[in-house]
Amino acid sequence: MDSVFANVVQAPEDPILGVTVAYNKDPSPAKLNLGVGAYRTEEGKPIVLNVVRKAEQLLVNDPSHLKEYLPILGLADFNKLTAKLILGADSPAVLENRIATAQCLSGTGSLRVGSEFLARHYHQHTIYIPQPTWGNHPKVFTSGGLNVKSYRYYDPTTRGLDLQGLLEDLNAADAGSVVLFHACAHNPTGVDPTPEQWEQIRQLVRSKGLLPFFDSAYQGFASGSLDEDAQSVRMFVADGGECFIAQSYAKNMGLYGERVGALSIIWIFTWFFKPALDWKYWFRHEKKVCKAADVASRVESQLKLVVRPMYSNPPIHGASIVAKVLKDKDLYDEWTAELKGMADRIISMRQQLFDALTARGTPGDWSHIIKQIGMFTFTGLNAEQVSFMRNEYHIYMTSDGRISMAGLSSRTVPHLADAIHAAVTRVA
Repeated sequence: MDSVFANVVQAPEDPILGVTVAYNKDPSPAKLNLGVGAYRTEEGKPIVLNVVRKAEQLLVNDPSHLKEYLPILGLADFNKLTAKLILGADSPAVLENRIATAQCLSGTGSLRVGSEFLARHYHQHTIYIPQPTWGNHPKVFTSGGLNVKSYRYYDPTTRGLDLQGLLEDLNAADAGSVVLFHACAHNPTGVDPTPEQWEQIRQLVRSKGLLPFFDSAYQGFASGSLDEDAQSVRMFVADGGECFIAQSYAKNMGLYGERVGALSIIWIFTWFFKPALDWKYWFRHEKKVCKAADVASRVESQLKLVVRPMYSNPPIHGASIVAKVLKDKDLYDEWTAELKGMADRIISMRQQLFDALTARGTPGDWSHIIKQIGMFTFTGLNAEQVSFMRNEYHIYMTSDGRISMAGLSSRTVPHLADAIHAAVTRVA
């Protein structure tokens, strides 16, 4: 008898994960995988940060650290510290209790929980995402019950930001629509707005009554500074408006397989003011603070209803590592040093690749490689050139020409530069 599932259609491979599948099948010793979104050392190896190993050992040696179920919204210390990391400890949203945070399954899970919450409790069910964006974004938001539209973001002629197109598209969006922004290190392009451009975007978003949803997957991993990489988010939070933030510790703490992340929802006060950091502020605005706490309670109660049937509650190990690192000054300082080391190595790879292409006289302007930021570079190579590089040089990347700079090393840069030069000169 045939299985009742005999008519199930074979699904296509994920375009990003499929790159690694093809790479693993290639027997060539010269093969190079630039599709994977994970950091590699100069030797091309995965890394576990020293500070993570120390935190894990502290947890192992702590008899009070158990393996019991976490609450539905996760580890309380983790949630508080994670919100402060992206917003800043002195953020009005933190001081005024205008934030609800849920530990989720890394960035993807945070986006998914946020989209379902919006589908249930927000009057607009349309989200605008940048074109291009991470390939999983439209799938996550559609599965969460939102209608996905796009806004212009990348200009292929300049290999930079299409600010005019972005502003025009958001200005034409229906009032109240949700807008996805990459907090920093835009994936896949590596193109971020300048602070001045972010301010133009913020003003338009607030004037149109749009709801910003930030995906922060690379805080500290782009520039090497946790504060600098959070500036876009903090700019929007500082104006007193509402926003959603999805965070991940996959890249910046190397906790890829632990699936550690968080969703934070920030709402508005009746009016916005800069609080004094003393008891008089709380006394003067007690009713406002209580009102915010009431909103927090109701938002958290509904987040629980989203999470409970989805995965019940999040895992404890990764969140405990993060909380341990963020609470301990010595561990925190060691983490930020290791984080800057990873970011600096990626920046160095950009410069080395640019220098190698320049030395070969490769046709075209390759300055976008050093102007872009973060893990990925949008090379500008077309699908035919990408296919040529795979077949002739055993270099693997996504068909849109995105490469992971974190997968490069000083040893492999010349091989990649040779392949790009050949592709540009021999393939239209």
